[in-house]
Amino acid sequence: MNQAEAAQAEVGLWTPRILFSFLLISLIWGSTWIVIKDQLIAVPPVWSVSYRFLAASIATFIVIALRRQPLMLDRRGQFWAVVLGLSQFALNFNFVYGAELYITSGLVAVMFALLMVPNAVLGRMFLGQRITTGFVIGSAIAIGGIALLFVQEYRLAPVGGDAVFIGIGLTLIAIMCASTANILQASKGAQAHPILTLIAWAMLWGALLNALFGLATVGAPVVEMRTGYFAGILYLGVIGSAVTFPIYFGLIREIGAAQAAYTGVLVPIVAMVFSTLLEGYVWSPLAIGGAALAIAGLLFAMQARQPKRPRIPA
Repeated sequence: MNQAEAAQAEVGLWTPRILFSFLLISLIWGSTWIVIKDQLIAVPPVWSVSYRFLAASIATFIVIALRRQPLMLDRRGQFWAVVLGLSQFALNFNFVYGAELYITSGLVAVMFALLMVPNAVLGRMFLGQRITTGFVIGSAIAIGGIALLFVQEYRLAPVGGDAVFIGIGLTLIAIMCASTANILQASKGAQAHPILTLIAWAMLWGALLNALFGLATVGAPVVEMRTGYFAGILYLGVIGSAVTFPIYFGLIREIGAAQAAYTGVLVPIVAMVFSTLLEGYVWSPLAIGGAALAIAGLLFAMQARQPKRPRIPA
């Protein structure tokens, strides 16, 4: 291992810059679930997703222009942008928004904490990222906490029967789409292109693909003429996407897909805090125990340093 490899191996979640990014993503994404629920009142999910990533792509392109970075991608770069846009910004979010039509946003957020599992497995299979013993033990503890939170949210869900299973199924598909996108953008082919430019184009392709799907399935664009709806689009597009996804994908490239996905452990806890402040959510002993166990698992896993990835396929 040379000096550059040794330096990368020493980068972990406790590195101040990494820890700040980790906590910022968790805070922002923890706040988005309530906003997403509000987006589903009168507008089909596919159109809300399309508007969100159109706003996100415009904001990201503006940042790129202000930084005087490249705005264009070559043909190979556009290929990666389309693939990433389809998996992350079209399929993943359509399934997430669709799931919230059947189950609570809290239940979807809790389930998304499981993203660390497929990220670890796929990262091992396709990126050669080693799964450390500390990560396995910490993940097992965190999953125990997630299970308690899941039971709590399931009990609170105002739906039953087939609706719950449909919502859970859609969420699981969304998790796999997100994990696929995480691994794709960490591949050698995707890393050959500037991360901001790649994400901006991926968001634009995602918005266009969502629009095409919307036209084919639900008809002409639908917009809710409500200040809260437009404010939600801007918040989800700019803060919840244009700010967070470049940081998150950067974390994946630095510390690996599995550890970066640990943001999902904190997200439902943050979402429950926002629900407490805005919706009068009351913490039960089960929820408190689940949150404590999930955080304990996260802290344990954070002790393990991410080893240098031995191989990255094109």
